[in-house]
Amino acid sequence: MIFSKLRLLGFKSFVEPSEFFIKTGLTGIVGPNGCGKSNLVEAMRWAMGENSYKNMRASGMDDVIFSGSGTRPSRNTAEVTLFLDNSSRTAPAAFNHDDELQVSRRIEREAGSVYRINGKDVRAKDVQLLFADASTGARSPSMVGQGRIGELISAKPTARRALLEEAAGISGLHSRRHEAELRLRAADQNLERLEDVIAQLEAQLESLKRQARQANRYRNVSANIRKTESLLFYLRWTFAKEAEATATSNHNESVSRVGECAQLQAKTAKDQAIIAHKLPQLRDEEAGKAAALQRHVIARKQIEEDMARIARRKVELEQRSEQLQNDIDREQQAGQDHSAMLSRLDKEEAELSQQSQNIQNTEENIKNELSRASKKLGESEGEFSELTAKLAEESAKKRQITTNLKNLSDRNFRLSNGALKSNEQLQQILGQIAELPGPGSFQDKVSDLEEQSAKAELNVNDAEAYSQNSLAAEHEARAPVAAAQSELDRIETEARTLAKIINVGGQDLFPAVIDNIKVESGYEVALGAALGEDLDLSTDASAPAFWHLLQPGSGDAPLPSQIKSLSNFVKAPLELSRRLAQVGVVDEAQGNELHKYLLPGQVLTTKKGQIWRWDGYVASADAPTAAAQKLAQKNRLEELDHEAILATKKLRELEGRLNSLKTRNQQAQIAERQARDTWRELQKQLLETREQLATAERAVGQFASRRLVLEEAEKRFKSEIEECSAAIEEAERASQSSLDLAQLEIDLDSLRLTVAEDRAKMAEARAASEGMSREAEARGRRLQAILAERESWKSRMLGAQKQIAVLIRRRDEARSELGEIEDTPGEVEKQRAVLANQIEAAEAERKIAADNLARTETQLADADQQAKQALLALSDAKENSGRAEERVNAARDRRTELEERIVDELNCQPADTRKLAELDDDKNLPDSTQVERSLEKLKSERERLGAVNLRAETEQEELAARH
Repeated sequence: MIFSKLRLLGFKSFVEPSEFFIKTGLTGIVGPNGCGKSNLVEAMRWAMGENSYKNMRASGMDDVIFSGSGTRPSRNTAEVTLFLDNSSRTAPAAFNHDDELQVSRRIEREAGSVYRINGKDVRAKDVQLLFADASTGARSPSMVGQGRIGELISAKPTARRALLEEAAGISGLHSRRHEAELRLRAADQNLERLEDVIAQLEAQLESLKRQARQANRYRNVSANIRKTESLLFYLRWTFAKEAEATATSNHNESVSRVGECAQLQAKTAKDQAIIAHKLPQLRDEEAGKAAALQRHVIARKQIEEDMARIARRKVELEQRSEQLQNDIDREQQAGQDHSAMLSRLDKEEAELSQQSQNIQNTEENIKNELSRASKKLGESEGEFSELTAKLAEESAKKRQITTNLKNLSDRNFRLSNGALKSNEQLQQILGQIAELPGPGSFQDKVSDLEEQSAKAELNVNDAEAYSQNSLAAEHEARAPVAAAQSELDRIETEARTLAKIINVGGQDLFPAVIDNIKVESGYEVALGAALGEDLDLSTDASAPAFWHLLQPGSGDAPLPSQIKSLSNFVKAPLELSRRLAQVGVVDEAQGNELHKYLLPGQVLTTKKGQIWRWDGYVASADAPTAAAQKLAQKNRLEELDHEAILATKKLRELEGRLNSLKTRNQQAQIAERQARDTWRELQKQLLETREQLATAERAVGQFASRRLVLEEAEKRFKSEIEECSAAIEEAERASQSSLDLAQLEIDLDSLRLTVAEDRAKMAEARAASEGMSREAEARGRRLQAILAERESWKSRMLGAQKQIAVLIRRRDEARSELGEIEDTPGEVEKQRAVLANQIEAAEAERKIAADNLARTETQLADADQQAKQALLALSDAKENSGRAEERVNAARDRRTELEERIVDELNCQPADTRKLAELDDDKNLPDSTQVERSLEKLKSERERLGAVNLRAETEQEELAARH
């Protein structure tokens, strides 16, 4: 494969259109670091189908597009074209009709790459096969980069296979074989999948048969359930009628019992009133006697308490006097202990001071020994460091001299071979120069074509700039369209979410009135707080609880004049008009002020939900109620509908503008391609003419320049050989004059032992010095502690002396009070004897009065008991009568409910359930509990069959979706 030219436009650093001609022989690119030489090789790889951005030294494939500089704007496209010589007609049949193949790759930012061969769009695979058939490609070993030779030399045999296959010309066959293997593998997978599908269909068929059997069972079970339900309803209806008749009979009996109990209760109440009239006089008399007795008893109890208190005080004083004497003895003993402790501290302080004076001489000797050991260790370590550095320096010199000798010998051998080959090539060139013909003249034609090509290139640049502007305008228009679409999606999503939340309960049988209410924004919380759960009621009269339409009455009290009612902010059905008219909207200050003026039925509320009701009820603002949230959501949903209309209109306007910009961009790209085709045609003609001119010029200048290069190379080889020989002689002399490394190593080992001994002595001296320092610090701390302890013991001894004086004074006071108490008990005993006689007389009088009162109270208790029993009997009779009436009503309601359920669920009259249950007569009716259990089992079986059918249908749908 012969490459004739490489063209780049917008690729990496080549922002301007650039062409590189690849002539016969070697074509080199010369330039400083960073000028883009490596970009040319990468451009060839990229055009040949390289799809790894890492091999292109980029973080993404879009990075191959020129990204701009300080003076040039960035580009949105990049294009590389390879021109191939096909004069031998070796290209694939689809492209073999031209003498030259133009393989181009164009990339647009964020849009991917496009491959063309001679202007025809092709796949990346086609381009890769084109080069693979010619034993080359983007990753061919013939594309040699930095470090590639070393990789090939050190590569394993399997890695060298690609190089050998390319040299043999079979790399294209391997690519086609790999593609054929992939297709065969895909066909095998399809066959395996087909077998799996057939097996799944067979399993599905068995499942359908099983479902058919289960469906039959489901129908049979449903029929049995209807029959069992009919039997159960008939049994319950029969039992309900019997229970209703029994309840009616019991109610009639309870009514007769109530009349009898009422007559008995009236008689017992009259007897109770007569006895209760005598009782207050007897109670007053008994209370007076008991009060006199109580006064004497209290006086005697007081005297006894005084005697007990005097005895306790006497014992307490004796114990206290004894305890104080013990405390005095203990404090005196503590003072003696304190004096002994002070003596021991003085003795310990003297011993520590003597030790500090004796150890000063020893500490001075240890410090001197440490200083001498440190000095000696520093001297020996310095000598060791100097000798180590000297040995390392001599070793490095020796290695450097040996390496230089080897390198110089190798270089001298290479230079000799190079000089010999250069002389042979020079003789060959001199022979070829003598046979060359003279060049022709094509300069005028080249100048004319260059002028036309320059004009065509300007047209291409103008068309490209217009196309870039159109593309940029289109990209700029895409962002607002995307933003508008995103905003519309957000609005629609929020609207759908709110609609689901509002309609979460589905369609109720009795729609709530809240669904027909419209509230001004900001008043949702106020309405929800004022009406609360009443908003969930319906206006349908058939609902259990509902709003009924009432016209405002003339007696409705108006709200205060400065308050607006909630009906001004709410549009609701007429059924709520009276309620809303009595709800006023205020702020917090007005609510607290006007609360006391509210009339029955009136309520005040704030926009935040605080409530003041006419009956005194007050509720602070709390979290919004469910009704308030639903109203707010309805208002928000209406706002979202309006916003969605505006967003849709804006989106359509932006999409129309984007479509017009797309049309303009397409037209600009067509104009750019036409201008580029014209320029390419002129470039092709210019290239052919230049090649004819260059061929003639190269015929004259190529060999002449080659001769000069070879002659200069021969002179350079001779000069370098002489320099290399002189350097070898100098290196040999330096090697002979180097020091003996073995003796230096022996001296270094001896000095290493000396340093180790000095370090050991230094460690011993430092350990001794540190031990002396620690002992001195411990003695100092103990002396400080002794001073603190001495002061503590002195303060304790002084405190003990003060405490002894206080205890002696308290002991004397207790003994004086004990002497005064010993004469008191005789006088108290005389007073207690007089009170005993008075208490005996008062007790006899109180007993007589108490007996009279007790007899009367016993009679009253008997009368009360009889009246209470009569009243309880009457109450029980009335209660039994009420319960009997309730049982009658409950039995009637139960029968009515069963009849309604029978009509709704079985669609027949109650008497017809006997026929549905297939009963011949009412004898030997089954137990209702057993019937209920049978019905539950049948329903469970039906649910199980239904779940199995549903699961099977779901599996069938999943299988169908996968197929």
